[in-house]
Amino acid sequence: MALVRWIVVAVVFVALLFLSLQNSEKATLRLFNITQWEAPLVVIVFIAFACGVAAGLLAGAFRSTRLKRQVNRLRREQRGNADPRLRNASGAADPKAPVNAGYARGDHVVDGL
Repeated sequence: MALVRWIVVAVVFVALLFLSLQNSEKATLRLFNITQWEAPLVVIVFIAFACGVAAGLLAGAFRSTRLKRQVNRLRREQRGNADPRLRNASGAADPKAPVNAGYARGDHVVDGL
């Protein structure tokens, strides 16, 4: 499977290389009639692609960070809402108590079903 992936990557790279070599003429990029920049078309396309990749990675990083914070918050809540029956007289968790006693949502198991 890895060999197929490398072959596909090589074919795409060669195709893009030939495409870029054929589109090497100068292009003018105008920025809101304030300034203009003249560069090879392949450079402009590459910069636009790189900006898109960076924006996508940044959005993914924000979402990943938000989800990690939510998971950590839920874990803290789960530890804080431990079953009071598993605590000893001083209020600390009983070391002999099972770690995952009870059900997460307070579900009850009915015998015979």
